[in-house]
Amino acid sequence: MTAPTLPALRPLTLGRHQVWPPVVLAPMAGITNVGFRRLCREQGGGIYVCEMITTRALVERNPKTLRMIAFGADEQPRSLQLYGTDPEITAAAVRIVVERDLADHIDLNFGCPVPKVTRRGGGSALPWRRRLFARLVRAAVDAASPAGVPVTVKMRKGIDDDHLTYVEAGLAAQDAGVAAVALHGRTAAQRYSGTADWDAIATLKQALDVPVLGNGDIWEADDAQRMVAHTGVDGVVIGRGCLGRPWLFADLEAAFNGRPERRLPSLGEVAVTMRRHAELLVDQFIAGARNPARGERDGCTDFRKHVAWYLKGFPVGSELRRSLAMIDSLAQLDDLLGKLDPAEPFPVATLGQPRGRTNSPGKVFLPDGWLASRDDDNVPDGAELDDSGG
Repeated sequence: MTAPTLPALRPLTLGRHQVWPPVVLAPMAGITNVGFRRLCREQGGGIYVCEMITTRALVERNPKTLRMIAFGADEQPRSLQLYGTDPEITAAAVRIVVERDLADHIDLNFGCPVPKVTRRGGGSALPWRRRLFARLVRAAVDAASPAGVPVTVKMRKGIDDDHLTYVEAGLAAQDAGVAAVALHGRTAAQRYSGTADWDAIATLKQALDVPVLGNGDIWEADDAQRMVAHTGVDGVVIGRGCLGRPWLFADLEAAFNGRPERRLPSLGEVAVTMRRHAELLVDQFIAGARNPARGERDGCTDFRKHVAWYLKGFPVGSELRRSLAMIDSLAQLDDLLGKLDPAEPFPVATLGQPRGRTNSPGKVFLPDGWLASRDDDNVPDGAELDDSGG
């Protein structure tokens, strides 16, 4: 397949930071911790966002939340995503980030479609209340700008096809002073089903002057190239496509630098990456544990969820898969990885296939009367979440 002709791309500018290639790792709950981000950064350049942090939990100094705001010593820029629904609490959280030098870039979450978020008026539901949305974004930008910390927003097309908000919200965010806008080309009602609407991403790009990033159905580096060619976006956001495939960031760096090579690792090479991932997680958990043995067990437990993604498409027996997904130690992992056939070639049939969460469209749960008035800028009762991570 002939590579598409791409518009001339420049590094993504976020405040004083120049990001090349213009690739962003989307925050994913339980996934984008310090260990996983380092593994991805070892593959290629970009900006790697930590797990979502709730503004209320940060303002209340929740211990779990404070532990989640962790970055590697060489991680630059340090990127943090905040979720909030109250402009005042959001501003207070941003001031904490700025005053304590917790991050170099802040992204605001308006894309989450899960019921516990939307039924409180947050995430992908919030842009419908356009005045509240504009107030919240401006409050965050005003709190961050004195320190030169750029603020971006990530959002979906809208609640559903009858309640689209992305162009109006993008313009409001631009007017509030954000550095960039990222759009996932699905509505909240779609969740992770169907296909992403790249035409909508192109429409938003044409409407805004600030950089626009595209998100949705980028499973391979060639998909990123096609998205850029189709939409004219200034960069891409990668979510589920990198699950079990951190080398996707090496492919993306090659693609954006005009090089044709793509990684098709053998099972032996995948095993090496799996071991590295588990090791990084163990190091992360040991650093935060009083008991090193507990840290190793917790790190290996955290790794278990990744096993199926790494082995997708490879002819590995169910018993070995099950054992790998139950490890408690690195020694146990080493023993089981040694049972894999290192010469087994990469299963090319899995290329371009969805990874991670896939589900059906569904009802979007909203606060009572949410759709009745777009100009009501009152914060819904109980809207703020007190737990971070999604």
